[in-house]
Amino acid sequence: MDEDVEAGVGPAERAQHAGEAGPTPGHRQRMSARRKQAAVLRLLRGEDLELLSRELGVTAAELSGWREAFLAAGEAALKTRSADARDAEIGRLKEKVGDLPMATELLEVKIERLEAARPLAHRRSRR
Repeated sequence: MDEDVEAGVGPAERAQHAGEAGPTPGHRQRMSARRKQAAVLRLLRGEDLELLSRELGVTAAELSGWREAFLAAGEAALKTRSADARDAEIGRLKEKVGDLPMATELLEVKIERLEAARPLAHRRSRR
């Protein structure tokens, strides 16, 4: 006789306990960034992709995607350079250059108003 039948375990009870070994694909929980990072670090340390994906209940493709995104973000962080005194000076000068057209426009308006209120006297030529 079958061991399950002898123990009184029916098909419904076996089906209920079938997914207890790990999370089922239909009932996955959302993974936090911290858990994804931990999973990626485990991969980078040499753990098997397939085994880890089964343990976590995510697809191998999803886990690989996390690893690629993690590595790409790290690469991008290494490409940026830290700000130095030159950057501050460049920012200050760009701001000054940006202010020049506005100052020029204000001066032109002021000149127009002055000329409209008191036109310049015509000079007589000296002979």
